[in-house]
Amino acid sequence: MQWMKKLVCVVVAAGLLSACNSDNDPAPVVTPPPAPVKQSSIKLVHAVSDAPAVSIDGGQLLQVAKLDYGQSTNLVSLPEGSYNLGVDALLPQNGKARVINAQGVMLSADNSYTVFATGSAADSSIAPVVVATPVATVASGNVRVRVVHAAASAPLVDIHVTAPGAALSSGTVAASLDFRQYTAPLTLTAGNYQVRITLPAKPDTVVFDSGTVALVSGADLTIAAINNRFAGPSPVSLLAVNANGTYADIKDANSTADVRVVHAVSDAPAVDVLLNNSKAIPNLAFPDFTGYAKLKPGSYNVKVAAAADNSVVVINADLDLAAGSFATVLATGSLGQGTITPLVLADNPRRIATEAQVRLVHASTLAGNVDIYVTASSDISTATPAFANVPFKAQTGYVSLLPGNYVVTVTPAGTKTAAIGPLALTLSGNKIYTAVARDSADRTAPLGLILLDDFN
Repeated sequence: MQWMKKLVCVVVAAGLLSACNSDNDPAPVVTPPPAPVKQSSIKLVHAVSDAPAVSIDGGQLLQVAKLDYGQSTNLVSLPEGSYNLGVDALLPQNGKARVINAQGVMLSADNSYTVFATGSAADSSIAPVVVATPVATVASGNVRVRVVHAAASAPLVDIHVTAPGAALSSGTVAASLDFRQYTAPLTLTAGNYQVRITLPAKPDTVVFDSGTVALVSGADLTIAAINNRFAGPSPVSLLAVNANGTYADIKDANSTADVRVVHAVSDAPAVDVLLNNSKAIPNLAFPDFTGYAKLKPGSYNVKVAAAADNSVVVINADLDLAAGSFATVLATGSLGQGTITPLVLADNPRRIATEAQVRLVHASTLAGNVDIYVTASSDISTATPAFANVPFKAQTGYVSLLPGNYVVTVTPAGTKTAAIGPLALTLSGNKIYTAVARDSADRTAPLGLILLDDFN
């Protein structure tokens, strides 16, 4: 009987094994790995000269908190597909205003994209320019360049890319571009080049000259003409944006260093200003100031001397003036106390359509440290100073305010007693206002203001 039991077990086991291998059973399900997500890339450039800094909302993967004029974001990798891009102007008092609302921007893995915000805030013409560059390695010894016309103030232009010093002719025109147009990718041999811009109606008149520019092997550049924010005669400058989003300005070779002078010494007579011992500004009296003088960039010795006798020198200082810079030089202090010194302010005359920019400078020898109030009314009894305990020769920098009506009051620090003001001001957008607190003549009260920029 034992052998029969064993035989039954073998038969049953064989049947079970056969059932497991039956052709009627479904094959096991094998899940293939997901296809790799193709990646595209994008960077964004702020090219609207009269717009404030902006923030960018491109969904969860593309957020930029602040991008200012003449800047580019880093290159951002994104899955290829469709994106909505929102660009918001950053307004004073933490406000925002949507200036670009681009829906359904398609990003392909075959391209890398550079999106320029272009146009003007003043006339509500801001719009994006999307430049797609095929993804391809730049061969060693070569440079790839695209040129974009992103300068809203410039008309149709001819762009010449030549060897340095080469003569201009119709044959040297690399591209003719109108606003918001751009070239196809240009492949150049790495080396030194000169970029010049002319107007088709005046082909011999150069309105921008880069001078010698070195283009290094392997560089992949998008070069945009934008409205010039530097001192000099050219209406444009160039912004060179690398493939990874790093960027650099290319200024006009004829950029100047623009300087104005303010006589803020109340007990000093009229003065002459000498640059490298040559009289540049004659007979400047308190509390007058000059317009901007356009100087060749470089190092200067600056002397401020009595106009009646240039041997009486009250300021003798060396000043380095960078190409494209703007500066205000104030003579401050007291002649009687022997404390006359220069105060040099870096200026930024770029005006912004959505805001008034206000700058206050403390040049009064009598006031001591001060509090500055910027309020809606003349009542400062419960107000907090906008700037507290400001010392002599300090400044606020440019402060952005919404256009409107304001009252400015300057008090000795820690008090509510007005030393200057209350001064009612109506401030407009697209304007810059600079006010310099000063003594009255011969270091007497009351204190007053020297008003610069758009106060005049």
